[in-house]
Amino acid sequence: MTTDQIILFSLFGAVFGLLLWGRFRYDIVAFSALMAGVVLGVVDSKHAFDGFGHPATLVVALVLVVSAGLVRSGAVLLITRTMVDASRSLGAHIAIMGVVGGVLSAFMNNVAALALLMPVDIQTARKAGRAPGLSLMPLSFATILGGMITLIGTPPNIIIAAIREESLGAPFKMFDFAPVGSVAAIAGMVFVALVGWRLLPVRDDGALRAEDLSQYIAELVVPEDNKHVGKRLFELDETADKADVAIIGLMRDGKRRYGNARNTKLRAGDALVIKARPDALDEFRSTLSLSVADASREERLRADGDGVEVIEVIVTPESRLHGRTAQAVGLAWRQRTILLGLSRRGTNITSHLRQTPLETGDILLLLVPRDTAQHVTEWLGVLPLANRGLAVTENSKVWLAIGLFAGAVVAASFGLIYLPVALGLVVVAYVLAKIVPLSELYTHIEWPVVVLLGSMIPLGAALEASGGTQLIAGALTGLTEGMPAWVVLTVLMIVTMTLSDVLNNTATTIVAAPVGIQMAQTLDVSPDPFLMAVAIAASAAFLTPIGHKNNTLILGPGGYSFGDYWRMGLPLEIIIIAVSIPAILVFWPL
Repeated sequence: MTTDQIILFSLFGAVFGLLLWGRFRYDIVAFSALMAGVVLGVVDSKHAFDGFGHPATLVVALVLVVSAGLVRSGAVLLITRTMVDASRSLGAHIAIMGVVGGVLSAFMNNVAALALLMPVDIQTARKAGRAPGLSLMPLSFATILGGMITLIGTPPNIIIAAIREESLGAPFKMFDFAPVGSVAAIAGMVFVALVGWRLLPVRDDGALRAEDLSQYIAELVVPEDNKHVGKRLFELDETADKADVAIIGLMRDGKRRYGNARNTKLRAGDALVIKARPDALDEFRSTLSLSVADASREERLRADGDGVEVIEVIVTPESRLHGRTAQAVGLAWRQRTILLGLSRRGTNITSHLRQTPLETGDILLLLVPRDTAQHVTEWLGVLPLANRGLAVTENSKVWLAIGLFAGAVVAASFGLIYLPVALGLVVVAYVLAKIVPLSELYTHIEWPVVVLLGSMIPLGAALEASGGTQLIAGALTGLTEGMPAWVVLTVLMIVTMTLSDVLNNTATTIVAAPVGIQMAQTLDVSPDPFLMAVAIAASAAFLTPIGHKNNTLILGPGGYSFGDYWRMGLPLEIIIIAVSIPAILVFWPL
């Protein structure tokens, strides 16, 4: 080995060792290795930061912003609102959620897809009286499997396409991964839905309980042109139940209706009095196209600036609100703030929220102009609760968000426009249409992943330029010399899959993809089947909670231990290899 190869292998060994240790965050480890490579002379200083402008890095960042736009617009809610049905059997629930999660993760980042569906799954588990751990791991695995189907579903596919463009002159297209990825995903989901979840341990401890969130009393008004005008109140019960909302009354002409209120036909201007968590409140409002109690002021807030946000605060004895009503304080006209909900345990609210005297300890749900939360809380003299990422769904822009994204996917799929450019145009359109507020544009980008990619790509390029990947490829080729092609692909998948189970799948792909190309060149066959094998294997990280971020996300809410993952993950990885090798040889012949 040359000196450069020794240094680079040492750097990669140090990176992998530190990632396994977990003492330092992965982006710091990768960036430190890049700087060390520059200082030691194995990475050209002129190209040290090329990875940050690499198409793979840009696509990963843009996909996260687009995913946030689809969520905020209510596009994803159109699908997920039908998923909460506690009466289904566990197997049926896992199958349905798995299919939805797989489809969503094919067209949006699979981490974002899980983050969206995880609260839905926990909510269903709570209503069904079962531990969330029985269904969260199947959901996580389904979203990982779905990401294998398209170019933008998971970072390994994006990286593989970019490496192919650099090495062979053309990238993989949007749906080039679909034939093999679909076979692997379908086989994996069938196993997870029918058998896999039965292999998980059943626990009843506190770690498995869903998060206890504040329940608010809130008012939602029926607008003039609402399609539910004329319906009886009880006809909304099914929708309320799915959203985990309790309808506790009806206000008309400023008075609470009692007695036969549930049989009352709804009129425009009626206010539904409900009890719900903040996320359930927003889902119910969006599903029925209802308005907040002060709808006209909300419209002015949205039109004035960069949108609105939701905050939670606690009334203190020194607060302006103590002993007074929101209306008396002038909350709406002085601070352009709307009282959405009130949480006061053990007490019924019988008057309009804005006319209810507030007490110390009351928890308020407030709709405020964006970026004014600190000013509003200081003026009111209240204590803000920790930010839970609450957002107001902009359901009026749902079809605009879907149309823009669908147009970009179609254009990129037919080669009419370069994918990073197409996604970039979608992001610009989302910002201009205020689907994604400008102030939140960069908060949705996972910067540690961007730094990891930007740092590892130059290191991977240096390893390839030094002949390091050729050495690894030669060792694997020598190990499988004289064996059939399917054996060679199997060995490559096993090695890649093993690395991905203990390392970040992005780092694994950057190292394994050039190795696959070198193996193909040594055998004098097409590199595409080897790249597909790496793409599937790098994504198939099911044995540990550290191999894929989705597995890490469910660790706490599911109450899992480190050793729980292999129970369902090991047979799943064996199935993925068993079905992927024949599919690769059929769709991407040597």
